[in-house]
Amino acid sequence: MTAKIRQIAAFGGINRPARALLPERAQKPSLKAAEPNENAERNAEEIAMDQSLKSPGQSALDDLFHRMLELSRTEPAPTLEQRLDRLARLRAVVSDNEARFEAAISADFGHRCSTETLFAETMFVLGEIKHTARHLKKWMAPRRVSTALQFMPAKNRLIPQPLGVVGIIAPWNYPLQLTLAPAVGALAAGNRMMIKPSELVPRFSALLKEVIAAKFDATEMAVTGIDGDIAQAFASLPFDHLIFTGSTRVGRLVAEAAGRNLTPITLELGGKSPAIVDRSADLAEAAQRIAYGKLLNAGQTCIAPDYALVPEASVQDFAEKVQANMQAMFGTDPGNKDYTSIVNDRHYARLESLVADAVTKGARIMQVTKPDDPAWKSKRKFPPTIVLGATPDMTIMQEEIFGPLLPVIGYKDAAEPVSYINRHDRPLALYWFGKDDAARDEVLARTVSGGVTVNDCLFHFAQINQPMGGVGASGTGAYHGEWGFDNLSKLKPVFYRSALNRLADLYPPYGAKIARMEKMLRFLS
Repeated sequence: MTAKIRQIAAFGGINRPARALLPERAQKPSLKAAEPNENAERNAEEIAMDQSLKSPGQSALDDLFHRMLELSRTEPAPTLEQRLDRLARLRAVVSDNEARFEAAISADFGHRCSTETLFAETMFVLGEIKHTARHLKKWMAPRRVSTALQFMPAKNRLIPQPLGVVGIIAPWNYPLQLTLAPAVGALAAGNRMMIKPSELVPRFSALLKEVIAAKFDATEMAVTGIDGDIAQAFASLPFDHLIFTGSTRVGRLVAEAAGRNLTPITLELGGKSPAIVDRSADLAEAAQRIAYGKLLNAGQTCIAPDYALVPEASVQDFAEKVQANMQAMFGTDPGNKDYTSIVNDRHYARLESLVADAVTKGARIMQVTKPDDPAWKSKRKFPPTIVLGATPDMTIMQEEIFGPLLPVIGYKDAAEPVSYINRHDRPLALYWFGKDDAARDEVLARTVSGGVTVNDCLFHFAQINQPMGGVGASGTGAYHGEWGFDNLSKLKPVFYRSALNRLADLYPPYGAKIARMEKMLRFLS
């Protein structure tokens, strides 16, 4: 097995030849003449052999997908009442099981702050459902579109329709929110869906599968297993839309697998989201807000401030203020229940290696204790860490950190932060702190990012009337509120011709009438 295929298998891609990417019953009919009998027999044998290599779990996955696919093509689109009922059932899934979800997520992490689960996951999803249910009737209605003068008195409309079957590949860091928030948009748009949770949160995934099955028919919404063979098969299904949330590296593999099926995708990725502290900023205020944004969920947040760009003369002062705020919020005791654990030993070791690499290459580290302190490591609590003197050759400046480590980098003039950001992949989020409106607008105009919060961190994500999505290496597509509904609908353009329209003048035989039509079109153009 090649390294690339092993990578695809790891995220839920496939390790079968491209011919097998489309499950047999979902293959598009060929427009070519029928092949000779011997070729047809050989193809049948290959299909049978391919089927025989599938595990029972893979076969069940295929069967479920095809049942959903068939129903999405043969049954009428769900009515407003049916969609509202599905949203109400999804709300019950969350509200009836709040304590169970909180306990399962905490057990998967080793320890997850219950307040973070409540506000960043449970309340977020419940708010998304309420907002969607309130506005769904309006979103579903045909939308008036202006009609060019030469086609009057005809009319144009955009009619939202379900895409069909939507797949969701969910991450582990906010497993409830990043699984069900996209599902809200998919249900509102009238789709059926299949969900593959992360294997890194097995207790949560098992609970989600149980409670969804209790409220939904399997052909409406189903949660698949997290076994290896299921993960390998999931992304190979020819969904009508596929949503993936995770790392940029894995996102590239998902996009490649989906592309073989021409499956439209929404990729919510990550990257290195910068925080720019302008010379006009209140240093203490910026330090407090960046400390909070960095340590929420112990930094295991795709839009966490990855590093801070600070005026050179203020680097030490800023770092000391950040450290003071980190300690004020979370103390120095690893038993603090407000501070979340790192999800597993592998990620803890990865963070240790980032710090060790930075130290080896000359960085100065500010920590309350070493990460190998048994009191912290036994609980998988990684000490909040500030890295001074980070340089481009350090791994910490090359990879998304996804943990409670904050490099602080000094700059000499206002052009440096913009230049630095634009030399790298476009980030999922950007944060700017300051009081100089002209400086702020210059940064907003000259940088491109998935989203921005000014004078704070994270909160653009919580704006339900704004889209959430990346750009370039940080993602494609968006969801939240109406943006999620539109992203997971086909907004079908329909032209209604009027009996009074003179379009028949375009039909042959051509003659004087076409000259009149040309004259009119040139005038209108």
